[in-house]
Amino acid sequence: QVQVVESGGGLVQPGGSLRLSCAASGRIFSIVAMGWYRQAPGKQRELVATVFSDSSTNYADSVAGRFTISRDNAKNTAYLQMNSLKAEDTGVYYCNVRSPPGVYWGQGTQVTVSS
Repeated sequence: QVQVVESGGGLVQPGGSLRLSCAASGRIFSIVAMGWYRQAPGKQRELVATVFSDSSTNYADSVAGRFTISRDNAKNTAYLQMNSLKAEDTGVYYCNVRSPPGVYWGQGTQVTVSS
């Protein structure tokens, strides 16, 4: 089994920054990709960013240029640096880990952008 734990959420003013962390542990043989999703109240969960085993990345259009995803393979940890935060970035941020043969989710961390 693989455990996924997110941290780093909180309350921040518009224009501010936060850094989220996602740590995977347990029976891990390989990690194909680690990604961040978010879910705002009343909305569906959406993909924010993904980092693959070769360090390639992709981003949702709404966060490109403001968010940066990175990964420390030795620690099985992914990070999401969020800059120039907007009110619409508010939501619960979930980490997703693709570690064959399974896909694993964390419990989520709340990000609130408000003045």
